[in-house]
Amino acid sequence: MATYKKRGYKPKNKEEERTLAEQGSTTAEVFSALDESASRSEQWVARNQNYILGVIGVIAVAVLGYLGYNQFVQEPRNASAANEMLYPNQYFNQALEGTAEKDSLFLLALNGAEGKYGYLDIIEEYSGTPSANIATYAAGMAFKELKQYDKAIEYLEQVNPDEEITASLALGGIGDAFFQLGQAADALGYYEKAFAEDDNTLTTPLYLHKAGIAALELGQKEKALKYFQRIKDDYPDANEARNIDAFIGMAQTQ
Repeated sequence: MATYKKRGYKPKNKEEERTLAEQGSTTAEVFSALDESASRSEQWVARNQNYILGVIGVIAVAVLGYLGYNQFVQEPRNASAANEMLYPNQYFNQALEGTAEKDSLFLLALNGAEGKYGYLDIIEEYSGTPSANIATYAAGMAFKELKQYDKAIEYLEQVNPDEEITASLALGGIGDAFFQLGQAADALGYYEKAFAEDDNTLTTPLYLHKAGIAALELGQKEKALKYFQRIKDDYPDANEARNIDAFIGMAQTQ
């Protein structure tokens, strides 16, 4: 504990005088040690200032490089990829509208033509961009429509779930491909993942319905009934709810 010395105070005896002298000496030693430590720190900084400045410089360059990359490389690349998507998207949409040349349109969407990129080109040239992720999903769905189910699964499994609804559709698409391949158990698993991915009035009743059908195919009527009943209870306005009583009846039969 620090000793407080009053103004005009004098030691009563020599013993006390020695004690105060020792305390003064200890305090002096502490300050001396602090001075030496500060001096050594200053000397270390002086000796290593080039190294310190170098580290600071590297950090600054890295930060500026990251910001510059995003502004001058990644953002223009994203914009270019989005622009390239216009060509395949028009053919993909036309194919979905059910024209007579449906397969040809899906192939144009996948491979491009007349020097324009298709989805497969965008996936390769613009890897890591949001557009490449959407192109991966669209390519998978195009292969599914072309009945190339193995390729559909290959591409849909690569979709990065940045957006929940896209992830849900990709999982559901994989389920559709497996169902067409006669692998109802695999299809059921993906349909269940699809409706669990995102709860909404569009994809949830859709994949609940498909999961129920797959469960019926596997003879799992209790599970099918649960999924059909959930559609009736939770999504009465969905398209899948229109004939849901018939499916509930199928699930209830022995």
